[in-house]
This record gives sequence, C-alpha cells and structure tokens, in this order.
Amino acid sequence: MKISHAEYDCIVMGGGPSGSTTAALVADVGYRVLLLERDAEPRRKVGESLMPETYWVFERLGVLEGLKHGPFVQKVGVQFVSSSGKESSPFLFTRHDPRECGRTWHVEREKFDPFLLDNAVKKGVEVHRGVRVLEVVFEVDRAVGVRVAAEVGAGEAASAAAEAASPSSRDVIRAKVIVDATGQAGLLGARFSLRKPNKDFRKAAVWGHFRGSRRDVIDNGVMTVCLRTQSNRSWFWHIPLSNDVVSIGVVGDADYFFGPGAGTPEEIFAREVADCPAMGQRLAGTEKVAGLDVVKEYSYLTSRSSGDGWVLVGDSWGFIDPIYSSGVWFALKSGQLAADTIVEGLKNGDTSGEQLGKWVPEFARGTGWVRKLAEAWYCGQFRVGKFIREYPHHVRPMTDILIGRIFHPGAGDIFNDLDPWLERMKAEGVTS
Repeated sequence: MKISHAEYDCIVMGGGPSGSTTAALVADVGYRVLLLERDAEPRRKVGESLMPETYWVFERLGVLEGLKHGPFVQKVGVQFVSSSGKESSPFLFTRHDPRECGRTWHVEREKFDPFLLDNAVKKGVEVHRGVRVLEVVFEVDRAVGVRVAAEVGAGEAASAAAEAASPSSRDVIRAKVIVDATGQAGLLGARFSLRKPNKDFRKAAVWGHFRGSRRDVIDNGVMTVCLRTQSNRSWFWHIPLSNDVVSIGVVGDADYFFGPGAGTPEEIFAREVADCPAMGQRLAGTEKVAGLDVVKEYSYLTSRSSGDGWVLVGDSWGFIDPIYSSGVWFALKSGQLAADTIVEGLKNGDTSGEQLGKWVPEFARGTGWVRKLAEAWYCGQFRVGKFIREYPHHVRPMTDILIGRIFHPGAGDIFNDLDPWLERMKAEGVTS
C-alpha cells in the first residue's frame, strides 16, 4: 500500500484511541485524512478499564454494536479496599444510571486499538502502520506537513508505504492540520518543551496479566478493584479481562519503587503483594501470562495545546494517573472535541492555534476534577468508605466523577465537603 497523496486536509500522528477518534470524525464529514502509526503491529498497553461516559463518543463513532458483540468484558462498577483490608460499598454504575450508558467495558488494548483504527478506515481515513514521523515541518510558525520513514522491522508493506511517501526522507507530506496523538512520546510537546511534569505525582507502575484470578461478578458484569497496601505506600489495580485474564498492577512513588537496591520489577511486585493480603488472595493460584511491564513518572500536562496548523490530543496533551481509569476516556473525548474544532476550522478556512485549541479550557476544567480526586487518593487520609458513610449524599457526585461525568456545572461540588473532611482526618491522624 502506498501513501496516496502529497497533500491532505488533516494528518494524524498516532493510532491510539485519541488519534483514531480524531481521524474518523474528521474524515466522516468528507475531509481527506491520513493517519500514521509507528507500531507495525498492535501491542499490549496499560489502560484497559474504561469509564462509562466513553459511551457517547462510541455512539458518535458508530462502534457501539461492535463493542457489545466483541470480545470485551462488561464493567459495571468500581470498588476500593483500604489499607486495613476493609472493602467499600461498590460504586455500581448501573444502579446510578440504569440506562445502557451505565455499562462500559474492560478492553485488551491490542484488540481495542485496532478495532477503533478499523472503524477509522471505514470512515475513509487512510491508515499506515509501521511508519515513523521524523519531524513536523513548519513554515515560519505554521505546521504544514510531516516527513516520514519506515520504522525498523516494520515489514515490507509499511516500508514500501514510507518509501513511496519520502524516498530520501526529504519530501514533505503536506496538510492543513497536524494532530499530535503520539501519546507519551509527545512529538510536538518534546519539540517545543511543552510538557510540565506533575511533581506531586512522581509515580511508577509495575503491571502484568495473570490468568485465574478471582473476579467479583455483579449485575452481570465485573468491577475494577483498587486495593491499598498495608503500609499505604502503594496500591494495586485489579481489572478482569476476557479469557480468564486479569490485568494487575501496583503503583507507588518512583523513588520508593526504584531507589538504590530496589530489585527487579518481579521483586518489587512480589514485595508489594506481600504488603497487600487482599491482593495476595486474588493472586493465589494464578498463572502469569507474560512478563511484567514498567512505566515511570507518567503524570504531566502541557503548557500549550495548539498552534497554527497543529493540536495535541490524548496523552500528548496530558495524563493524570491510572487510579480512576480516566486515560482512555480523556483520549476519546479530546479526540472528539479536537475533531469538531478541526472540522469547523477547515470549513471556515481558520486553522489557527486559537481555533484548533478552543476546546481545551472546558476540557481542562472537567479533567481537573479527576486530578483533584486523585490528589485526595494520594494524600494519605482518603478512606472512601468512611467519607461516604459520613456524607451519604455524595455517593452520586462521587459516582459521577468515577463514570467520567465531569463536564457540567457542579461537577466539583463534592470537594466543598471533601477538602475540609480530609483536613479533619489529617488532624485526627487518620490514614487510609
């Protein structure tokens, strides 16, 4: 397959959820879109648990039926386990909102990402895998195109596509809009030094897939479970997937995990399991499906989200933390919002940075509530069950944040009570 044209309306760099969403929605109204994905083949990624509000983006993409009948496990809630092993009452999405949108999915990313890419192709997007963007080309201060090359080991088809586009890596594939959906690699973020790490969230995760772990079935679906260790220095996620596989990861301060003499990822993981009896019970008798992966210091925002002819989406824009499974939701939502401003800009002949980034302020405000709830989780005093027992009227607002319903007035009202409650817990010496 050869790259078909020398010029496009929109080039999307990256084929994850944000990139495929942006590309599909722009192409769906008739614009010429090229999507370039560096990985020649799908790979395992962290971020398998979705928030229910993804439903509305899936509806726009036209993929709901495919998800319903696909290989993915239905997710119906979230539960928290304290450092003492006490389980909170489950936050059940379907009882909070009985509509179809009250359910979502746990997904294997190596299946889910290609599913969304295939949908983008159906919408008219030209997709090439195994093609690496060498650079975004600027004329004065405006992005006007990209230079590409075949990724090493990408295979003949991808190599031929890249070589056809740029035999000597000098030719430019031009576009009116360049979308950076390159994830944590953040091609444009790195170029302009836009990334601002969250110094309060210098975390790391060690994670893997296991077969045979206990899973809690309720309302004909499963829950994500978040479990604190006894020392309260780390926490585990437990995300049931299909085929009796469960994603299990542990998160803690990067300095704590990987300080001098910390040991291998396997040793770190085993040490933290020993500090979390509830997780030890879930892991008893399991089989490790593949080796453990490590991600470090992944929490950041960007100081600028767009410029003339370019815009950041998904993890290129920013990432908070895995605690509430917000990553894929933010990727999908940012892709949708960016697509709408791109379409509007192409229609009106305005692809300025102001136009392409006009969605960002409201998006940043909404995602800020998830960030604030994550800060509460890590402060050391947030016992979820205790807070809800004292403030039962906040079950619904808390569940709203957990399902991703954060882009509305009053989404952050829960913190009017939560902030002073955390201060009181701190004064009383209460820990999580």
